[in-house]
Formats: sequence, C-alpha cells, structure tokens
Amino acid sequence: MDSFFLAKLFSGRTVGKGWEPLLVSVVVLADFCLCLSVSSQLSPGHVRKLAQTRKSRDRRDFKEDENPEEKARRHKELELKPLYKELLYTITHKMGNPSSTEVFTDSQLHQYIKEVNTLTSHITPPPPVYCLMATVKEAKGILGKDVSGFSDPYCLLTILEDEEESRTRRSRAKPCKSVVKDAVSDDKIYQTDIKKQTLNPIWNQTFVLEFGDIAGDSFHLEMWDKDEEVSLTQKLEEIKTNFNSLRRMIKEAKKEKGTDDFLGKVVLKLQDLHCTEDNWYNLEPRTETYPDRGQCHLNLKFIHKGRDGTLSAGRNAYINYCGILQQFVQAYISKQQSSAPWKGALCGEAQTLLELYATQNDLSPFLQDLAKWVAYSKLYQSLEVDSSVLFQQLTSVEYHWHQQELPYQQKQELGDSLHGFLQYGLCLVAKYRDIFPPSPSELNILAIHKCAFFQNPGPDLQDSGTQEWFSIKKGLHQPMTKDLSEIVDALSRLITEVQEDIKHNKDVWNRVFVSAVQVDVFTVIYKKFDSLLAKEVRETLSLIEGQMEQALANSLFPVYKSLKAIHKDKAFLQKRGLLELTNFQEGFREALPYWLNQAFSTTQDRVERAVQVDKLQPLQSGAVPIKHSSSAVDLVACIQPICQLWEQLSWPDPEEAFMLMVKLTEDVCKIVVNYCHILKERVRVLSENSDHGSAINMLCVVVNDLEHLRSVLTRLPTQLNWAGLRDRTQNVIGESQFHNTLPSQLQQAQSVLGREIRSALDTLGKKLNTDIETHVRSMSTRRRIPSKSTEDAAAPLMRYLEQELHYMNENLVQENFNSLLTPLWNNSVKILYQVATQHSQQEGLMVFCQRLLYTLQCLEQCFHAEGNGLPLNALHSDEYKVLKAHLTHNSLSSRQLVEKFLERKIWEQNVYSGEKYGAVTLLTSYRRSDNKLRVEVLNAVNLLPMDSNGFSDPFVQLCLEPNHIFPEIEPRCTQIKNCDLNPLFDEAFEFMVSLDQCQAAGACLVVTVLDHDTLRTDDFEGEAFLALKGLPGVPGGREGDGLSAQPDAVPAQIRLPLMHPKPNEDSILRLLESRKGEREAQAFVKKRRQREKQSQEGIQL
Repeated sequence: MDSFFLAKLFSGRTVGKGWEPLLVSVVVLADFCLCLSVSSQLSPGHVRKLAQTRKSRDRRDFKEDENPEEKARRHKELELKPLYKELLYTITHKMGNPSSTEVFTDSQLHQYIKEVNTLTSHITPPPPVYCLMATVKEAKGILGKDVSGFSDPYCLLTILEDEEESRTRRSRAKPCKSVVKDAVSDDKIYQTDIKKQTLNPIWNQTFVLEFGDIAGDSFHLEMWDKDEEVSLTQKLEEIKTNFNSLRRMIKEAKKEKGTDDFLGKVVLKLQDLHCTEDNWYNLEPRTETYPDRGQCHLNLKFIHKGRDGTLSAGRNAYINYCGILQQFVQAYISKQQSSAPWKGALCGEAQTLLELYATQNDLSPFLQDLAKWVAYSKLYQSLEVDSSVLFQQLTSVEYHWHQQELPYQQKQELGDSLHGFLQYGLCLVAKYRDIFPPSPSELNILAIHKCAFFQNPGPDLQDSGTQEWFSIKKGLHQPMTKDLSEIVDALSRLITEVQEDIKHNKDVWNRVFVSAVQVDVFTVIYKKFDSLLAKEVRETLSLIEGQMEQALANSLFPVYKSLKAIHKDKAFLQKRGLLELTNFQEGFREALPYWLNQAFSTTQDRVERAVQVDKLQPLQSGAVPIKHSSSAVDLVACIQPICQLWEQLSWPDPEEAFMLMVKLTEDVCKIVVNYCHILKERVRVLSENSDHGSAINMLCVVVNDLEHLRSVLTRLPTQLNWAGLRDRTQNVIGESQFHNTLPSQLQQAQSVLGREIRSALDTLGKKLNTDIETHVRSMSTRRRIPSKSTEDAAAPLMRYLEQELHYMNENLVQENFNSLLTPLWNNSVKILYQVATQHSQQEGLMVFCQRLLYTLQCLEQCFHAEGNGLPLNALHSDEYKVLKAHLTHNSLSSRQLVEKFLERKIWEQNVYSGEKYGAVTLLTSYRRSDNKLRVEVLNAVNLLPMDSNGFSDPFVQLCLEPNHIFPEIEPRCTQIKNCDLNPLFDEAFEFMVSLDQCQAAGACLVVTVLDHDTLRTDDFEGEAFLALKGLPGVPGGREGDGLSAQPDAVPAQIRLPLMHPKPNEDSILRLLESRKGEREAQAFVKKRRQREKQSQEGIQL
C-alpha cells in the first residue's frame, strides 16, 4: 500500500497529518502478521496465547452495573432486533437472483435468521419502490449509418410491462422499428448522451428505472443513430472526398428528413436477472437485416427507493451491513467443529442475505470491503480468524481507494479500526515467538506488501521481547539443586532452546521482518543472545573450575557443541562487531582431555564387542557381494565418531589443533592395531572346532577385513582434513615436523596391517603350492610319458587350479586375490623350473618338456584371466623367461634345433659390424624358371695371414644348410689363390634347389673361407651365413602359383663380413650334444665344435 493511498485516506481527518505514518504502519503490520502466520502455519492454541484484545468503546446505552440477563435482553432489543427486521424486510422485498449457484427459498432464509438471532418477529411496513439501476458503460462494433461510415449513437432506456409492448405493436399500422418511443410516456424514457462519429461509444451514465412487478416487466434498451439536417454543399463535399459513400447517400435521400436510424436493442426480462449484472449484451435487430450489430456493456442492479427507515432506528445501511456481517461470522465460527482459524468462509444463506441487503441498499463494493475489514479486524482480536482474511480485505480497500471517494464518517471509522489493530498487532509482534511459531514450510514472501516507507517498531521492541523470553526459558530450566552436573545440564537445555530460536530467526522470521518492516531482527536477536549466553557460560564455568571429572566433562560437551553452532551463525550478521562469545573455547580447555579419553575408550569397547559377536562370515553374497564380515563394518562405524569429534571441536588455536590431531590419529591407529590382535584371537577360537574348509573360509574373511580396514586408513587424511590443518598450521608447525608426525603414525599402522595380510595370505598359499608341486612332479614319471597326451597330463593340475582360484576369487577381495596370485605364480614357475632341470633321463625329455611348456602356457592364461588377473608384465619375470626358453628348446626336435641355431647365426650375421676377420663379396640370385640358385664368388678382402710367410692360400667353400633340407646338395669350392690376402675369385656356381627349399626355416648359404695347407688340415679364415629367403627371386609366392613365368630377378651383390664362433656358449649345441642317440644331430654338433676349435675367438679368450 503506497503513501499516496494513505495520504488520501487521512486528508480529511481533524486529528492532523501526524497520524499518517502510524497508520501506514498499521497497513504493513497487517501484511506482516499475515506473513508470520503463513510462514508458521498457526495452530489454534498459538494465535490467542498472549493476545491483547482492544477494549471496546464505552456505549451510552449500556450500564456497567446491569446484570448479565438484563444486558443480554437490552442487547437483543437495541442491536439484534433492528438487524433482524432489516433482514425480514430484505427477504420480503428481494429482487433478482443471487450470484451463488445455490438457491434458497424464503422459508430457508427466514429459518436461518431465526437461528442466528434467536428472535421471532413479524413486520408489515410499507413496501419500497422497486428500481433497476442501469449503467450504460459502452458499446463496440455497432453499425455505421452515416455517409462517413460512422454513427452518432445514443440509447433509450425504459421498463415495459409485457402487455404494453403487445398493445403497442398491435396499434401500429405497419411494423416499426421503434418500441420504446411509442410504448410509454416521455417521462419514463431515459436517454443517454449522443456520441459523435464513433462505432465504439463510451457513456458511463447511470439511470434509476422504477417498476411495479418484477414478474411481468422487461428492461428495454434501444440504440439509435442521431440524424441531423445537412446542407447540400456539405453533401457534395462528402461525395468528392469519398465515392464509396455514394450508395449510402442514395439511401439517405430515400429516407425521411430528420429520422434517426435504428442500431439495435437489448431486451431483458427482470425476473431472469441477478441482483447485480455486469455483462456485454448483443444488440438484436428488429429484422433480419444486419444481424451482427455489435455489443453493449451494461451494469444492472436491483435497488430499493423509499425503504422504511423505522426498521433500524434511523441507522444507515452501512452500519446495518456491518452489524449483520459480524453477526453472521460469529454464528458461523461458533458452529464450526474444527478448531482451525476461520478463513473467511460463510454459509450460503448468509452470503445470499448479505448480497441482497447490499444490493437493495446500493452499497458500493468499497463500502462492503470496508465493512468487512472493520468487522474482521475486531473479530481477529477475540476469535480464531486467519490473517489472510485481513490481508485480503486491506488489499481490496486499497484497490477501491483509487477508484472512488470514501465518505467522511467511513474515513473516521477506518482510522479508528486501523489504530486499534496497530496496538494489537504490535503486541503480537513483541510476542512473535509464541504467537507465530515457525514451521518448515516455505515462507510466502509474495504476500508481503510493497511500501514506500514504514515507521518500524525498532530494535528495542525485539530486544525487550528477547530478554523476557530468555528469562522465562531460564526459569523453566532452573536446576533444582546445586549439583554441578545438574547445573551444566540446565545450561545445556537453555542453550539448546536459544540455538533453536536463533535458527528460526535466521531461516523464517528474519525474512518476514526484513521484507515487511526492513528490520534485521536476526542481528538484533543474535547480539542480545550473545551477551546473555556469555554471561551464563562464564558463571557456570567459574563454578566448575578445578573440579573437572569425566562425568562433568561429558555434560559440558553438548554445551560446547551448541555454542559452536551458535558461533557459526555469526556469518549471517549484517553488521559485524566484537562478540562476547568469540573465544568461548578457552573456558573448555580443561575438559578437552576428558573428551578425547571418552571417545577412545568408548570406541575401543565397541570394537571389542563387535569382534566378540562376529561369526567371520561374509556379509552378503550374490551379484554384489560384500566379502568382509560384520566387525569390519562396525569398526568403520566406531572410528567415525572420532573423526566427527574433530569436526565438532573445530579448535581455533592452530598449534593446539595440531596436537589434537596427533592425539586423534594416534587413537585411531591404536584401535586398528588392537583390532588385528583380537581378530586373530577370534579366528583361533572359531577354528578349533571347525573343519579345514571352514577355517580357510574364515581366514579369507579375516584377510578381507584387514584389507577393508587398510582402505579406511588410506581415506583417514581426507576425512580428518589434513590438508586444511596444514594450511592453518604452516606458520607455527614446520613442514618436516608435520609430515614426520602424522603420516608416520599412519604408515606404522598400515605396515602392521600389511604384515598381517601377508602372513594370512602365506598361510592360504602354502597348501596351494604343495598341491601344485605334486601335480607337476606327477607328470615327470616314466610310466606316464607314453600313456597320456600333453593335454591329458596337464589336465589334473589345471582343474585343481581352476577350482581353487575360483574359490579364492569368490572369497577374497580383488586386492587380496591379486596379492595371493603373485607369490603363487612365482612359486609355480620355480617348481616347473626345478622339475624341468632335475629330469635326469634323456629318454622322453622332449615329450616331458613339451608337457611342461604346455602347462606353463596354461598357467599363464589362468593367472592372467584375460586381463582380470595378473598383468602380463608381472607374469613375464626373469625366471619365467629363463624357464620358457629352456622348455622351448627342450621341446624341439633335433632338426628344429638345428634350424633355430642357423636362424640365430643369420641374425648374428645381420647385426655383426666391422670386418675383423675380413669379408667376402657374392653376386646371388634365384631363377624360378629353372629352379637354380646362382652364386658368384667375386672376391675376398682383408683376410688373416695364416702361413708363416705372412700370407694365405685362400679358397671359398659354399654349403647349403641345414643338411636335412638339402640332403643331396654337395658343398662347392673355388680355386685356391696362393699367397693372397685379397684374392679375386670371380667364379660362379649353380645349385639345383626348389623354391620351397629356399623358403624353408633356417635355409641358408654357409660361406666358409679356408687357408689351404698341403700337409695339414686347412686353416679356418672365417665364415658367413646368408639367408636364402632374402635372395632376389626367392621372396613371394610358392611353386605352382604362376609366378615362375615371370622374368628372372636381377642378381644382387652382397658383402658378408666373416665371423668366428665363440666356443661353448651356445645352449642349442649343448642340448644337441646331449642327444647321443641321434647321428644327424651329433654330426652337426661335431662340425660346429670343430669350427669352435679353429676360432680365433677361442684363442683371444
């Protein structure tokens, strides 16, 4: 409600302008009380708990010394009886239908007012003059009858009896559009103003039309276009400017001069109308020409003229309406069964009577709303009335204030009403905690009125109310004795009440005060409580000083927590300042060790009880299994209060906070280590009378419990916010001191857990290692070698591992399962290597190594588990690589070993750098056309001098290896070049070999350079290995694929450095050498050993 409204409201008061700010406060106060009540969802008992009702003004008609019966009789005679007569008169002479959908008969209305007034009376006053107040507001879309396309409309209004209209029609010689003009005399016809040149005229003119009988009368309105005589010059000018009006001009010429044009009519039967009508009505034609003639907006109301003034002793209709309204509301509330506040509802009979009375007496909506405000504001101070009802009426009064002027007497009454409500409302605001209790429902901020200014009650009102509230609560919680524990408990209860009140002020009430009256009530209340609580806490702690004990410290902890929560709310203060509770923690320093001891001992006892009842069974199986037992979960829950203690304390001093964190971390680590010990004892007790399988299962659960606990310890720094503590203490605690204290405590506890987990896993792995070794050694017995295939021999071990690992995977968490797999894999590799190297019999060694190699491959797949087990880099250890190489070689046949040897030599040739022993140059190619390998020995360079003269007699020997691939190819030699270290041979050789032979594994050309000696064995100059599959013409498709028709490849010149073998270093030769019964292998080994003897590498060694 703005200042203009209020200035206008009291502009006529004799009391002066000084009242205006106070009355602005009344309006906002009503709004404010509504917001409080909406936000608090008032219960019936709260509204009137401390209500101060306004004293009613003294009445001259009542005497204070009258007895109650006489006063009731006089009240009925002077107040109720006149109202009762007015209601009887209203029913008797009612007109129109009420706006409500429910219709009541006269007998029902009579019965209702008898029940309300408890009176019986009959009246025979003269009837009033029945009138219809008709307001012609406007019209739209009417016909344009003039040449210009517009009309000059006016309206004729009257009320006709149905017989008069019929008689008028019969008297006419021919049909005529006019009815109103000819039906009644001119004094009964009312005419509006003429609106020039418009199709949407606006009149807003009101007429009062009298009538005799509502049953047979009808309301008639006719709209006409006023025509006036116009000069010929004007007519011609219109034609010049608008040729479209020519047709209309011709029609005008046919019409009689001075005759008005009919635009439309509205005919309404009075008996079909409501008490008040405000509608748009279609203008009906007299004929079918132009059926769409627009609409007319009418406001119709049935009123009385000449109403008997003796019914209510000369009181005006507004006063009677107020009395009737208050009487109906009281009757409705008294009949309500529910104790909820009244929200403005009335029964249908009451609404009908109020509407009829207001309409018959022509009470404006403004006066009706004003009467409701006056009545409701009085009832609000004595009965259960919802605040939203008051706010609704004030809003309506504000709306109507801008629309019309209020009579002086009603202005005076409104001022008195608002003044009384202000006094009552201020009393409610002072007691807002009891009158408007808060609730969790959302505050209806939208209900707050926007005001230009407001004289708020100021902080003193809230300060005194808070002091009074605190004194009452302190008295309620006063200790009965002088026992220190009881005194502390009483203080704790009082602070809890204050904490709750501060929360409500912050979350609920402050939003209302700030929005409605611009008062930061939270800051006022908080500072007052800060002063009051600081005094109470100081007095209580002074009594305890030097007498601290565990029970007393336990009682002080809730006090500390509540004060801490209250102190945090200072962040919401609008104006900061020095608060008395700023360093309240200092008073609790003596109780701090007792709180820590209580948290530790309580947690320790809970952990011990949790282990005692633990059956060491997984908590949950199924799709989402929980593999640890109940005690692990309980331990986490037990440790959580210690972490919460750190948050609850929030100790402000950084150095003391660090020492406090050290103590809390130490306590947690002690509890964890003690849990390991008592859990091991619990396993020992439960395993005494259980089978091996149950014992293994319990051991798995224990390992999972410890792993779960280790993960909890890992999260401890985050839970205790070590990072935040480090930031706080960086100026008082050094970096090294911080990290050498807290993390070291945690690492010690984690190392204990790690040792216990490894010990348990070793216990689980012992039997598995033994069984694996048994299965592996069973495959090495002689009797099993010829009887079973490799797959069948390894099947028992794989079935056993699959079963055991599946069991462990189901019963161990992933971290522990992986920890078990690593030593189990390493031990399995160790067992396989021992068995493989301890096999003394050469007979069947290859088959046995094939089995072990297959077993190793199966074990690798099993432990890797397609990426779900151990990673490949963990599986491929150095021991694994040695074992795999050993088994791979021993699993090969002699020919495969020879091929492996030659492939290795080819690789050495390719990576060999330098020409320490010289080099030989060849020109090679393979012709597919005739399956011939052509080798042209060009020269040799830098050969070693093998003779005493410092020269050599070199020649080159060409040999195709391996022998089992080229069994029919004889070695070829060049001519001997005497006394030459850089001989030029320039000799060509051709070998008849197939393409498949050249592409076979290990196929190579062995080039050996020898020094010819006549009496002794030729000396060894060096050798080189050339892979055949890389020669021109060899790579590509195989024989029979059609490539033989292609042109022969161009020969390639190749320079091969000569090499000398290293004696006794090749494992393949040693393995071939061990196979004594194979001639081909022994021949190959003998040849290679001979080369090693001739090698210069052996001499250099």
